[in-house]
Amino acid sequence: MKKNLIRLFIFILGTFSILLTIACSNQSQLDAKTGNVIFIHPDGTALAGWNAIRVLNYGPDGELNWDRISNIGLYQGYTKNTLTSSSEAGATIHAYGVKVELLSYGMDGDKPLTSRSGSNLSIMMEAKSKGINIGIINSGKIVEPGTGVFVASDISRANEDAISKKIIESGADLIFSGGEENLLPFGVEGKFGQGKRKDGVNVIELAEQLGYKVIYTREALSSISNDTEKVLGIFACSHSFNDKSEEELIKLGLQNYEPESPTLAEMMEVAINFLSKKKGNFFLVVEEEGTDNFGNANNASGYFEALKRADDAIGVALNFYSKNPNTLIITAADSEAGGMEIYGFLEKYMMRDKPLPERANNGAPLDGINGTGTFPFLTAKDKSGNQFQFAVAWSTNDDVYGSVVAKAEGLHSELMKGKIDNTEIYRIMYATLFGVILE
Repeated sequence: MKKNLIRLFIFILGTFSILLTIACSNQSQLDAKTGNVIFIHPDGTALAGWNAIRVLNYGPDGELNWDRISNIGLYQGYTKNTLTSSSEAGATIHAYGVKVELLSYGMDGDKPLTSRSGSNLSIMMEAKSKGINIGIINSGKIVEPGTGVFVASDISRANEDAISKKIIESGADLIFSGGEENLLPFGVEGKFGQGKRKDGVNVIELAEQLGYKVIYTREALSSISNDTEKVLGIFACSHSFNDKSEEELIKLGLQNYEPESPTLAEMMEVAINFLSKKKGNFFLVVEEEGTDNFGNANNASGYFEALKRADDAIGVALNFYSKNPNTLIITAADSEAGGMEIYGFLEKYMMRDKPLPERANNGAPLDGINGTGTFPFLTAKDKSGNQFQFAVAWSTNDDVYGSVVAKAEGLHSELMKGKIDNTEIYRIMYATLFGVILE
C-alpha cells in the first residue's frame, strides 16, 4: 500500500512537471516580443551576385550593406512539384508558409490556401486584420508576384486586370510600384503612357474613391503630407527598368532604369517614414524586380545596377533598425536568374584594353562592361590600391535552383540559421509580427 502511494505521488509529480513545462513553453511563445518587419526580396539573386557587386563597387575586401546582416540561412527553394521555383510560387510560399505548385499566385495552383498559421489569409493580410500597418514596394509592375501575392490571389499571374484591381482593393496603407498600364482602360492616356486594361475599369479612379492619395513623381514622393491615410505611388508605365540586353539598350538609346522613376532606396525611405508614424507596428515587403529580369536577359550591367539598388535599400532599412531595435530585417530571393558567375585571371590572359571573347571555352556567353565582346569589368580598389579585371559568364536565360542565401537582422533574427527552407521565411516573419513561433 505504501509503495503504491509512493508510485502515485511520483506519477502525479511527473505529470505536473510535464504540464508546467508545456505551460511555460506556451507562455514563452505568447510573451515573445513583437515588432516591425521589413522583408526585402532582390528577385533572382544568389551569392555570386552579391560577390560581384561587392568587388565592383567596394573592392574585393570591401563591405556591402548586405554583408552587415548577421544571421545567415542557406535557402532551399523548391516547390511542391519542381526543384526550381517560379516567382509566383516562391512569393506565395513566403506569404503563406506552405509549399505550393509551380505556377501558383497566392493559391495552390487553382485551389485556395490555408497558411501555416491555419488562417485562410496571407501573412500580410492576417497582419492587417490584427491592426498592423502594411505596405508593398516593387521596382516592377504592380502585379509582380514578389509583392502582389501578399495582398492578392488568382488562378494565374496572367490575369493582370483582376490582380491589379485586387491589390488596390486590399486596402494596403502604402503601395509603390510601376504598372500604370495595368490600372487604366485600354487606350486611356496616363502620366507615362496608355492603359491596357480590357475590362474598362479605371483603377486609378477606384483607388481615389477608396481613399488613396495617388502620386507619380519623385517630387511628390518626397512631399507626402502627414495627414495622408493611404498612398498609391505609380512611377512608370510598366517596369521602372528596361529589361533588355546591353546591345538592345544601346541600339535603342535607353538606360537600364528610367531616370525619372525613384530608386528602391528612395521609395523605401519614404515608406518606412510613412508607416512608422502610424500607430502600432508595420509590415513592409519590398522587391527589386530588376535583378531577376536583367539576369534572365543576361545583361550583367543591368543586373549589377539592380542589385546595387537593392543593397542601397538594405542600407536604408539598417539605418532605421539602428534606432528601432524592435524591427526584423529579412532578405531572400526565391531562385537565381541566369545562373551568373564571375571570374578574373592574370592581365596577360584578360587584357583590360581588349574585348573579351564572346564565349568561354565551354560555350558559355561572356559579358563585359557593355555586353558580349566588350572590355572586361574592373573592380574597385582593394586596401592595397589594386584593381582586378573580371568577366561575367551566364549559364541560362531561365531561373535556376542556384545558391540563394537568406539573411536576417534584428528582432527574432536568430531563427535564421543553418539550412533554411523557403517556408521558414514566413515563420520568422510571423514570430516577429505576432509573437508566436510556429512549428
